[in-house]
Amino acid sequence: MFDIVGVTILVILIVFFGFLTVRAWKAKPRWLKWVGALLSGLLTLIPAVLLILSLIGFSKLNQHYDNPIADIKVAGTAAQIARGEKLANICVSCHSPGNQLPLSGSNFATKFDFPALGTLYAPNLTPSGNIKDWTDGEVIRAIREGVHKDGRSLLIMPSAGFRNMSDEDVQALVAYLRSQPETGEPTPDNQFNLIGAIFMNLADFRTAQQPAGHVTAPQAGTPEYGEYLVDIIGCRDCHGDRLQGRVENGQPGPPAGPNLTQIVPQWTEEEFMTFFNTGMLPGGGKVPILTLKSGFSEPRMPWPVVRAVTMPGELKAMFTYLHALPFVQSPTR
Repeated sequence: MFDIVGVTILVILIVFFGFLTVRAWKAKPRWLKWVGALLSGLLTLIPAVLLILSLIGFSKLNQHYDNPIADIKVAGTAAQIARGEKLANICVSCHSPGNQLPLSGSNFATKFDFPALGTLYAPNLTPSGNIKDWTDGEVIRAIREGVHKDGRSLLIMPSAGFRNMSDEDVQALVAYLRSQPETGEPTPDNQFNLIGAIFMNLADFRTAQQPAGHVTAPQAGTPEYGEYLVDIIGCRDCHGDRLQGRVENGQPGPPAGPNLTQIVPQWTEEEFMTFFNTGMLPGGGKVPILTLKSGFSEPRMPWPVVRAVTMPGELKAMFTYLHALPFVQSPTR
């Protein structure tokens, strides 16, 4: 991943303004010497700094990770496919143009109104898409560790949460991906431009994780299992690492969610279940709709996704976990 044209333009600017700096320094009039050298020197320094930042950014984008690949072939049983279909609903916002299965891919940058940083796609995960030639072990590594088949980090992939996905669940997800109907073609490769590479120094989009190893889910129905679901569904992406809430920071990313350690302990289990079944908040009212310039819209709190992923008993386990959380002070700007 490299922007040859953008980098070449910066090099040309550095050489051109550097030449002008030398010429100005050799001028006989003192005012021309100092003013010219200062101005042209500054115009040399700016593209030089941008070049350094862009090269650092491209180095990050092309960094190789040597996470081992499991030698595994998923059985693809009916039970695995059914479980995997539930879990695949976590992925519909990014990997589906219509926010529903199958996961045929989408133009992620356009869908989510990203700045002009280059091309960024959520790949087609159906059997005719981008992972058709990947082994099951490579797909599992991508899901849980955010590492592409070629060894580079995936971008804006919620692997920090998926890293906690159990061996059983991640194999079920792979089984479902393999069972989807063939839909469309592979999506194009991501390609960040010069601006995108420079922006990597402000917001690192890499999501590669340490090897996950073997992961076992907690016993179903327990608060620990509720925490497990909170992690793999990605609640912390919006609500913060301790679910203490987030504030908008002006950078691309998921919407900032409120402090769950303050809100959920005030709800009853019935109110919690009603919310995730209907979208109705306690006391009336619904979650505002988030609508982007691209036309993409969904509830700011994507409760339909959580409902689609979980069974009633799993929702209750999430409530048990969230209801017992100790209060954490909300962040401030």
